[in-house]
Amino acid sequence: MNTEVIIVGAGPVGLTLAINLGRQNIRCILFERHPKPQFLPKMERCNARSMEMFRRIGLSDKIRAAGLRSDCPMDVFIVEDLTKPPLLTEKHPSIDEFTKRIRAIEDLSSPLEPYQLISQYTLEPLLKEVAESLPSVDVRFGHTFDEFEQDDEGVTVHCTGPDGSRVTERAAYLVGCDGGTSPIRKQLGIRLRGEGGILTLQQALFYCEELYDKLPRGDGPGRGRHYHRADTEHTFLLMQDSTKHWSLHATVPDAESMKRKFEEVVGFPVKYEMLSCAPWKQNLLLADRYREKRVFLAGDSVHLVIPTGGLGMNTGVGDAFDLAWKLAATLKGWGGPELLDSYEIERRQVGDRNVGASRFANVGRHKWRALSAANIFEDTPEGHAVKATLIASADSEQRKGNRMIGAELGYRYVDSPCIDNIPGGPEHRIGEYNPTTWPGARLPHCWLDDGTPMQDHLPETYVLLRLGRKAASGSAVAQAYAAIKAPFQEVSIPSDRIRDLYQSDLILMRPDLHIVWRGNAVPDNLTEIVSLSTGHGRGLERPELPAQ
Repeated sequence: MNTEVIIVGAGPVGLTLAINLGRQNIRCILFERHPKPQFLPKMERCNARSMEMFRRIGLSDKIRAAGLRSDCPMDVFIVEDLTKPPLLTEKHPSIDEFTKRIRAIEDLSSPLEPYQLISQYTLEPLLKEVAESLPSVDVRFGHTFDEFEQDDEGVTVHCTGPDGSRVTERAAYLVGCDGGTSPIRKQLGIRLRGEGGILTLQQALFYCEELYDKLPRGDGPGRGRHYHRADTEHTFLLMQDSTKHWSLHATVPDAESMKRKFEEVVGFPVKYEMLSCAPWKQNLLLADRYREKRVFLAGDSVHLVIPTGGLGMNTGVGDAFDLAWKLAATLKGWGGPELLDSYEIERRQVGDRNVGASRFANVGRHKWRALSAANIFEDTPEGHAVKATLIASADSEQRKGNRMIGAELGYRYVDSPCIDNIPGGPEHRIGEYNPTTWPGARLPHCWLDDGTPMQDHLPETYVLLRLGRKAASGSAVAQAYAAIKAPFQEVSIPSDRIRDLYQSDLILMRPDLHIVWRGNAVPDNLTEIVSLSTGHGRGLERPELPAQ
């Protein structure tokens, strides 16, 4: 084998996957068709769950330093233009405010990390630099994927290099992080199903150095991150992380129309430059499968959502974190066959739920936008009536898109072969997070008695969390993982307060901090639970480990 994993597509998902593999000394090659990261407005926010995961690999501070300043307001407005009082204001805390709120919460109800506004064109170069710093990661931009062949032993990938030459590499596994038009998915014959081409809009990126500082703070809405213009063209202005770049969406035909729309929504003279403009389509699509033998798919190649709710890139980052540790475990020899099988089972259900959450938010937005009319901004009884009706609807419907905390934090892997599944479980909610230690859930965040977060005490191994002063010994659990040679550590938190928060003496977790099992005594079927958690099913068949 030339390498162990080949990744196609160096967007945030492919780069995150490469970094996670590289940190575990898994050799991988990352192919990207563009010669360098593209300066285009795509995603613009890492949600709270993504920031928790990036913190786990030491990148959250670096991402915050590159993104929007922590004191900037994050409010969302519906407006006529930026010189007039907003028709509707949706308040959201700045990063500084959100951080203070999280620090004051003493139960399990908050994320560890606030969200972070960071444009994709800022995030990608940052992740690229990190990936290139890892000795086991070979990052190759300017390489266009052509085709692959796979057999029982591996996958052979063919690309066209920057000079037009044929490049062929072979690996144990291939992962397509190659976007919504994924050539790898198409070669596999895997279909996307759902709603495609719901709405076509233009998306433009503007550079306007003075707009943020000149935003009217009296009559106008003031500083925020999103400005929806209540017109019939779905006009939507977003502040990017520099506060000097602004992206605009509208259902108009061309770039010149987008310039006029920018001027309309701003409402006062500013110097600006349009840097790019291109059409895009709203889609709500999910792939039939995430895997075909040794080839896996992640990110937009398997789920396409509408940006409403901010679940697109963030769902893909979750895919990358999940797949990385499972590939590493398999390649290192201790992971059983059901570990890789669990990737599709776990992540496709999250993709399905998040497509549904995006649909829920988008339907809400379309409801209030459908009430707009050509006369909405006229100073007439008819215009005022249209405006009042629209605002009344938007007051509930628009807020749906920014209430995704349940989708972000509350997802739980159901019927996974690597979880000690218990029938039932708490309901999955989109806009509400109810913390739980039900098997399959993410371990909720809490502050320990010394003021540090629980997550920072948990290594990237299987972990038995012993809570309270009376928790049973974990020596038998350690022996069971040692028999498989899977990485394991026991972490003791002798605090009865923390034990009461989590409501269990013992919590067994995977390296991704999803809960395998919980209880108040070491289970009688311990060998079975350890076996399934490492992908060997209910009956342990110890793997043949590579020679050291």
